[in-house]
Amino acid sequence: MSLADSVLAINNDLPIRTDKPVHSGKVRSVYWLTDTDSRRLIQEKGYNVPENTPLAIMVISDRISAFDCIFHGEDNLQGIPGKGAALNAISNNWFNLFAENGLADSHILDIPHPFVWIVQKARPIKVEAICRQYITGSMWRAYAKGEREFCGITLPEGLTKDQKLPELLITPSTKGILTGIPGVPEQDDVNISRSDIEANYAAFGFEKPTDIDLYEKLLKEGFNVIATALEKLDQIFVDTKFEFGYVTDKDGHSKLIYMDEVGTPDSSRIWDGEAYRAGKIVENSKEGFRQFLLNHFDDADILLNKDRMPEREALARDNNLPLTAMMAVSDTYTGIAEKVTGKKITLSANPKADIIDVLRTQYGLID
Repeated sequence: MSLADSVLAINNDLPIRTDKPVHSGKVRSVYWLTDTDSRRLIQEKGYNVPENTPLAIMVISDRISAFDCIFHGEDNLQGIPGKGAALNAISNNWFNLFAENGLADSHILDIPHPFVWIVQKARPIKVEAICRQYITGSMWRAYAKGEREFCGITLPEGLTKDQKLPELLITPSTKGILTGIPGVPEQDDVNISRSDIEANYAAFGFEKPTDIDLYEKLLKEGFNVIATALEKLDQIFVDTKFEFGYVTDKDGHSKLIYMDEVGTPDSSRIWDGEAYRAGKIVENSKEGFRQFLLNHFDDADILLNKDRMPEREALARDNNLPLTAMMAVSDTYTGIAEKVTGKKITLSANPKADIIDVLRTQYGLID
């Protein structure tokens, strides 16, 4: 088995039966099933959703994105071995733990393959729900320049880099470009306050004002569930991004659920506890890859300056990263997944063929 063959880099060309365009993001691709196939699977598999619920196949890839670009490595390595399976395994673990703790359901109905979720259609809330327990990253950089107010929250004086914050902070930002909301710039990923959400709850996708309290409760409780589990592994849950949406249950009622992914090295910062106590930061998340890129290229400003996006895209396209760096990222992702789940992440010799086989033979979704 060649290492390159074990990587699933292109995940939007699977022959899954669909009558809609495949939606492909930086890491996942989504195939909306036909109404006939959705109804058939709901009946055959006994999914606990209304019979007319639209279903999708969500296929993860091993691609690695950073600074809004996709990077690749030597030896035709178009992604990180084990990354996709690791991300899904970690998310699955936390979603199950949330359900066990009575928090909320997720959009996942079935897991046919380590790279694949069958999900129900949700009505997404247009808020990147960000939680921070430590001051680091962009918040620290702004704080060091003298900023003290973040998303309507005022931080005290005298904080130091990477220290634990006095309390868990919710610092939301916009998901997508929202228009016509007073005081909120019409661009993706801008910080907003709770008062912005309260004043315009419907524009942000909330069905009723009281759901703002519920999303904050699910965010904080979800964060704490993961933080407690990671603490037992001597890992520190530093900050994370959650996403929420609404689905309709079998009785026709709307309910708020977790969606996308949770508590992964892609969406969170996770630090090694032993190193932190010794005064060092060892990243068990994508942040380590970002730091590598900033040190690897001569002009880090290309990666940090949004005005230099064409140069950044060329940098990602034209440079094969060292194999040692790609495998170090693989070790980070598979290592934290194996710690969290207690199970080994095994590489497939041909993940695409495996996915096609299971979706054809067990789900009847490939002709």
